[in-house]
Amino acid sequence: MKHVRVRITAHGQAGDIHPMYGVLTETSFVERATAVQWNYTGDALGILHYVIGDAEALEKAMQKVPEVVGYDMERIDGRSCYVYVRDATTDSLREMFDPLTSGGLIAVPPIEYESDGTVVFSLFGPDDEIQDAIEGFSVPVDVTIEEVGNLTSTAATIEATFTDRQREVAKTAVQLGYYDIPRSAGQEDIAAELDCAPSTIAEHLRKVEARILRAQFA
Repeated sequence: MKHVRVRITAHGQAGDIHPMYGVLTETSFVERATAVQWNYTGDALGILHYVIGDAEALEKAMQKVPEVVGYDMERIDGRSCYVYVRDATTDSLREMFDPLTSGGLIAVPPIEYESDGTVVFSLFGPDDEIQDAIEGFSVPVDVTIEEVGNLTSTAATIEATFTDRQREVAKTAVQLGYYDIPRSAGQEDIAAELDCAPSTIAEHLRKVEARILRAQFA
């Protein structure tokens, strides 16, 4: 069994594969998006996204996509929201998803939509099935393997070991821009948001970061 980190690059053609794929990777009003969980049936795709960007512009864009058969948006603050989208699939999207959902393969959340239009996600399963899935892509994308590891290195497995408070602190740090480049918020800002001492925030972040780094490099 193997865990691989896969990168898909659509070279500006994401919208041709599926309009919502283009909205999340090729528009200026979406700064960052993550597919937290999903359900793919072949004819329909339901995805829960966490999105940083202009929620109003995103909603207007979704309303113009015929393949979006339903959605629900919950705004977190002025620059982030959760969005559940129910999509009708296209032929190209099925060509991309079918190899990933065949056999015993598991796509491990999250799927990360990056600012350069690429998509990064994890697969876990038998080595030969992973190889067949990657070679089975027929849509116009480049597929590359960035990392090979075991199951304990997947994001979902690492995240499951965090306490509720560590998860809350880490999530707030990301939302406020603590990990942005350049950094737009400090530990004092996170502490003010969560009404606790900066030293407490520092301790929680060190534990979260240490666990992630040990999983990747130990």
